Amino acid sequence: MNNPIDIYCERLSAGLWAEPLNAITNLAFIIAGYYALKLARKQSALNWRSIALIALIFAMGIGSTLFHTFANLWSMFVDVLPILAFQIVFISVYAQRVIKLHCKWNIPLLGLFFVMMYASMQLPRQWLNGSLEYAPALIFVTALGVYHVKNATSEKWGLLAAAGVFVISMTLRSIDSAICSAFPYGTHFAWHILNACVLYLSARAYILNALK
Repeated sequence: MNNPIDIYCERLSAGLWAEPLNAITNLAFIIAGYYALKLARKQSALNWRSIALIALIFAMGIGSTLFHTFANLWSMFVDVLPILAFQIVFISVYAQRVIKLHCKWNIPLLGLFFVMMYASMQLPRQWLNGSLEYAPALIFVTALGVYHVKNATSEKWGLLAAAGVFVISMTLRSIDSAICSAFPYGTHFAWHILNACVLYLSARAYILNALK
């Protein structure tokens, strides 16, 4: 559980502060969570669904900070589990409160998501530096973004904007190791900053369009 994990360009040793940029840039998630919380309060939309999404944004910031600080197995789980939980919760609450589908549709929607995730995880990790594991999330946010453009009552392009930023962040994550010799800090820190934007835009699209 405590064996060091070295999968990012910036980490050159097993020390706690071997990834300073990767650790510090997780503040972007805390900022995204703060502004999502502020928006939900302004819209009188604080309920268990929006609180769950916002709490998971904060949890991602904390979990990723721990992983890029300790870089071992237990901190990796603390990092990835909130990411998975956010995707599950977002798909579920968006389907129910924005698309207005019955909760029984969560089973096939999440089933499709998990099948896609399993398939993506079978691909060699060296392909795009493991970023293909996030392809199901990109596909879902893009598909929901198309729906959002056609049917949302507020900020119709919000989710497609999130998908566009996500493409850029996945690209930067993918080239982290490839540019390491030229830029020793890598690009993973930019993945954090841009993904915080993706999470805020996604939460914002939900908060502004969910049934009260």
